[in-house]
Amino acid sequence: MDCCSSSNNVKDTNICPSCGGKGKRVPLITLKSLLNAASLEMIEPESLYAFCPNSDCNTVYFNSNHPQTFEASCLKVPVFQKNLGMEVPVCYCFDWTRERLVQAVNENQHPIDHIKGNMKSEKCKCEVNNPQGTCCLGNVSTFVQSLSNESHDHEG
Repeated sequence: MDCCSSSNNVKDTNICPSCGGKGKRVPLITLKSLLNAASLEMIEPESLYAFCPNSDCNTVYFNSNHPQTFEASCLKVPVFQKNLGMEVPVCYCFDWTRERLVQAVNENQHPIDHIKGNMKSEKCKCEVNNPQGTCCLGNVSTFVQSLSNESHDHEG
């Protein structure tokens, strides 16, 4: 099954105990793939977990059944929504960092087409690479669009 298909994007939402914002369910395989060893030992496989996308909140994952949270330091990778560094991946499967996207856009390359081509070839594995547990194409599109908006803002 295509990891970026809409059937994998679970619509259930939860409330983050740290910030009160809406979280999105993530498959257990995401936590198993991305939590460091010490944190992995703390997960409860029978529980449901959610991802907090709020950039102002330190919590990345939270347990829907009781107050258990995992912060960015518990993960093996930096989290796009929580870390504004240019070296942070926007697309985790094909290593499109903010820095690489900026460079590609400046050189009139088409990173979204590159990612879509790999998706069509069923090469993405967002559920085990991306901390949000779902397709990153929306994040990439939003980031690339923000670059376009910035360049237009500087023209005026």
